[in-house]
Amino acid sequence: MTAPTKPKLVVLISGSGSNLQSFIDQTQSSQLEANIVCVISNKASAKGLMRAKGAGIATQVVDHKAFESREHFDQALVDAISPYQPDLVLLAGFMRILTPVFVNAFVGKLLNIHPSLLPKYPGLNTHQRAIDANDEVAGATIHFVTEELDGGPPVLQAKVDIQPNDTAETLAKRVLGEEHKLYPLAAKLILENRITLEGEKVFFEGEKVGSSGLNIKDIASD
Repeated sequence: MTAPTKPKLVVLISGSGSNLQSFIDQTQSSQLEANIVCVISNKASAKGLMRAKGAGIATQVVDHKAFESREHFDQALVDAISPYQPDLVLLAGFMRILTPVFVNAFVGKLLNIHPSLLPKYPGLNTHQRAIDANDEVAGATIHFVTEELDGGPPVLQAKVDIQPNDTAETLAKRVLGEEHKLYPLAAKLILENRITLEGEKVFFEGEKVGSSGLNIKDIASD
């Protein structure tokens, strides 16, 4: 009797791949019952590609500079990913604004991690913006991806207290530590169908989730 096939993940990166590493670690230790079937970057120099190769994971480079438009690049990405038939496509520091060509190809399967407590601070420089606003907490959010930049339905959040002497760099380091726990857990809950997306609404075990998503502290990571 053959063992059931594990869910398949495709991870998109542009840089060092620290969140990718958390997925590699958790899939290898079976904390996350899934297989990373491919890691794709828009930059051949992305250090995360070496992490993937070191773990025996297939890699591809789809260089955005080789295409005349965002739409042509996004179609090339769709063409690269589709043969793998992934259960989830994970944006992990993938620094490209995606068009409907890509987003609509993976509706309900496309996740992103953003370094703020959405809906606060979409876009860049999130940690400095939180400090400048005298916020007491910052954090990270996992959200489904829609055509609106950083505007898709939030799934899961982790909060980090902002210290009086924090800089954007020190705050970013602490938030990143939470990201490494947050992203694999969100994927796990989705793959187990404990978190579902219905239209633009997120549900956790059948209960509608609020506009900022679930707090990681409220989730049992059993």
